Amino acid sequence: MMNLSIILEDSARNYPHHPAFTCEDSTLTFSQLNDEANRVANGLQQLGIQPNHKVARNCLTLPQFPIIYFGILKAGAVVVPLSVQLKKDELAYQLRDSDARVFFCFEGTPTLPMGRDGWNAFIETPVCEHFFMIMARPGMKSSVEEVTTLDELTRNQSPVAETVQTRGDDTAVIIYTSGTTGQPKGAELTHTNLLVNAMLCAERIMNLTPADVQLVTLPLFHIFAMTVQMNASILQGAHCLLLPRFDANVVLELFSRYAVTVFAGVPTMYWALLNDTKGNPTHQQRAHQLRLCISGGASLPVNVLNEFEAGFGVVILEGYGMSKGSPVVTFNHQQIGRKAGSVGTAIWGVEVKVVDTDGNEVPTGEKGELWYRGHNVMKRYYKKDAETAEILTNGWLHSGDIAIKDVDGFFFIVDRIKDVIIRCGRNVYPREVEEVMIKHEAISLVAVVGRPCEKLGEEIKAFVVLKKGKTASPDELIQWTRQRIALYKYPREIEFVESLPVNASGKILKKAMKS
Repeated sequence: MMNLSIILEDSARNYPHHPAFTCEDSTLTFSQLNDEANRVANGLQQLGIQPNHKVARNCLTLPQFPIIYFGILKAGAVVVPLSVQLKKDELAYQLRDSDARVFFCFEGTPTLPMGRDGWNAFIETPVCEHFFMIMARPGMKSSVEEVTTLDELTRNQSPVAETVQTRGDDTAVIIYTSGTTGQPKGAELTHTNLLVNAMLCAERIMNLTPADVQLVTLPLFHIFAMTVQMNASILQGAHCLLLPRFDANVVLELFSRYAVTVFAGVPTMYWALLNDTKGNPTHQQRAHQLRLCISGGASLPVNVLNEFEAGFGVVILEGYGMSKGSPVVTFNHQQIGRKAGSVGTAIWGVEVKVVDTDGNEVPTGEKGELWYRGHNVMKRYYKKDAETAEILTNGWLHSGDIAIKDVDGFFFIVDRIKDVIIRCGRNVYPREVEEVMIKHEAISLVAVVGRPCEKLGEEIKAFVVLKKGKTASPDELIQWTRQRIALYKYPREIEFVESLPVNASGKILKKAMKS
């Protein structure tokens, strides 16, 4: 019997007065965090929530997130984290699809009306019986008069609770995939999936201790931050700083004020930090306590990695994972060594291979789809047996990513299968083109996509963000790239943009650029 909430209970016993989460100068200790989670668990059980019932939650990166998360787990229920960017109809779909009985939703702001959208989705979802508004501070009243707040649910609840015992293979979290092909699907992750992944991140990848301070600016509803930052830090008794919205200047200020030792981000965050501090060494010196940076979510351009490490004097370890993998699959382990541009080697207990379209392993150095199996593989897609069967073969999960394995066993992600551009019947991998183009002295950021073409099937187009003070013409960049890559691969169209569209976790949205 094992419940993931044991990681919080253990740290509350061992480090009761140690800071667990800090947000805007307000700090919760591990003991206080555990007490608040117990109040949520007791409140849910009074509502009649039983083991395996689903409880949805839509919340920014705030202390209420771990409080509700572990309260749900302590009650033996299943956490359904929802993206803060979802609108009413999208929320209603995921509430229905997950069979959520309770919905916790953050009030939001005038520009991000999460609470109003959440309430409207709830009243359209008969299966969902209870709605609670999460307010920024205790005692605040919701702008939606009909609702009960989280504070009202927990105010008179005991801070002591007996955690419901669950099995390791019971579902702990249902996390919805991005839905780039059809409606999003809920990946069921077990208590064992999430516990083992957090342990490996904390102990074998980051070497976290109670002395560490980790800055969390990724959204906690995303599996990357949930496991690699929140769960791993709680497991080891480390201190997490919560920043609900990424801002490079604020990040640098927090690095200095709290002596941050570990930072995890997606490539767009490293790009922003690098570009905001170029030519100003004093800004980079504010991160002097950093001992480790982690990158994931998408491939980090090699030149961004090299420039960041040189400027900030800290190593970036890049890894690979996905929601269905709890999330970490491979990593550049410090003990084994690393290779710039690679996503490292398989984590402990996980097998990884690169296969052809028939599922046969391809020779070293050749491209194929990355498959993996082990303790991190999801249980299944919730209520979708046919879709589960399509993505799992004898325990091997089909990633949908194109990869190469080198002679040393390091994996390199080439691209997403669905992002591959087929021009005149030949495959063009956008990341390969992007890695060439970003070496141009005027280019700060670039994304390559395919656009429909009646004659060629698809044509190659690049969206380019120029560096501050730099200029270039589309023709200049086209010719420059043409000289450095095979003739069928260079972009025929260039569009200059101020920024690239990203989702809540900072991942570049190529789908939006294709439309």
